Amino acid sequence: MTDLAELVLLERRDDGVAVVTLNNPKVNALSQEVLARLTVVAAELTADLPGAVVITGGERIFAAGADISQFGGADEAEAITAGFHRALDAIAAIPRFVIAAVSGYALGGGCELALACDYRIGGERAVFGQPEVLLGIIPGGGGTQRLARAVGASRAKELCITGRQVKADEALRIGLTDEVVSSEELHPRALALAAEVARGARVAQSMAKRAIDDGLSMSLADGLQLEQRLFAEVFQSEDSHIGVQSFLASGPGKATFIGR
Repeated sequence: MTDLAELVLLERRDDGVAVVTLNNPKVNALSQEVLARLTVVAAELTADLPGAVVITGGERIFAAGADISQFGGADEAEAITAGFHRALDAIAAIPRFVIAAVSGYALGGGCELALACDYRIGGERAVFGQPEVLLGIIPGGGGTQRLARAVGASRAKELCITGRQVKADEALRIGLTDEVVSSEELHPRALALAAEVARGARVAQSMAKRAIDDGLSMSLADGLQLEQRLFAEVFQSEDSHIGVQSFLASGPGKATFIGR
């Protein structure tokens, strides 16, 4: 029997970065067991917050999508989409900056997992896509919604309706990934960015993420009101006092934050 803890590995580093690694050979299929483990890992990270999170997979395949051997009829489909949404919504809701380090293929559910992260760094051999239509189905893990928000409605429709795969250079051009680096630089770059973020004002970072994410589902007027409320609230943090005093004394970029 497979140990669920081995399907998704969690490492907490001394620099405040948590690394989540998909580990379901051979293709990192997002089975219901993997999704259940991802949900648990997201809950653990939310309960005991790191400074930042990096999510990665294999060198050749980040994640190949759902485990098709678990597909069946409508009842199975309801369970599968529910499992995807529980896991990926939990990842998206971690109140820290979550970086996807994508090497190789991120297809179907793998693309949806990357889209649930706040920032995507692709290796030069990364390939993204929502090919569900080639099976006669549609994305069920948030792809129709998060992809449209990342690349726009027209491009999302084209990708979901054709099932076309997108290589790293095009993914960068259309906003499906945020950076492209060499395969050798992928993990060092993701870890360095995460470590930089982890040294920052974590309360302010989480509030900025909340304002953006929640604001996208609101009218502009309601989003602006949310920003006003969080702007006032963030001044209750110790880091805000440290940052303001450091700026007045030494100018910008010199503060040493404590994460509270």
